[in-house]
Amino acid sequence: MEVIGLTGGIAAGKSAVAARLAELGAVVIDADRLAREVVEPGTPGLAAIAHRFGDAVLAPDGSLDRARLGAIVFTDDAARRDLNAIVHPEVQRRYTDLVAEAFDQDADAIVVYDVPLLAEARAASEFALVVVVDAPPKVRLDRLVSLRGMDRADARARIEAQIPDAARRAMAGVVIDSSGTLEHTLEQVDALWERLVAQRAVGGRS
Repeated sequence: MEVIGLTGGIAAGKSAVAARLAELGAVVIDADRLAREVVEPGTPGLAAIAHRFGDAVLAPDGSLDRARLGAIVFTDDAARRDLNAIVHPEVQRRYTDLVAEAFDQDADAIVVYDVPLLAEARAASEFALVVVVDAPPKVRLDRLVSLRGMDRADARARIEAQIPDAARRAMAGVVIDSSGTLEHTLEQVDALWERLVAQRAVGGRS
């Protein structure tokens, strides 16, 4: 029951890599999606957030008002820690359930956990393999500006707020260089998949 960790800096192309792995047959678990699921209306996570931060962080339909909550936690370290203490255990429980479900359905499944902040929040030793999608800061900056319409200064601040690329690469078992064309990136993903399938066939994923 080994899981592959997938990570990369903002605008590095991790989503494209995750999508390709899913196309090829991997069971991809998206940490960001789990973080949204565990605070949906009716969940213990949302109830705990409302209890801690008050009903003011709820939208009129009862869902989480992310903008209002964000305005609180991004200026208050204690509040952010409290929020993380609520959300992270809920995400971990959901992740554990999904991993167990994947391997119950197929003992030989190749499970990939797509975690944007893997290097910041998780240990590489949790995974059979860590795959890092990597592109130079300038390339990612240009993508944020041209593809996402971000202000260049804001985009640069987003990149600089994340862990240094070298630290991410240091925990990598495989680095996907996404600085070139999409085709070149996907070729590397396909090669990785062939390696994973071959290792599965002989009973290991190291």
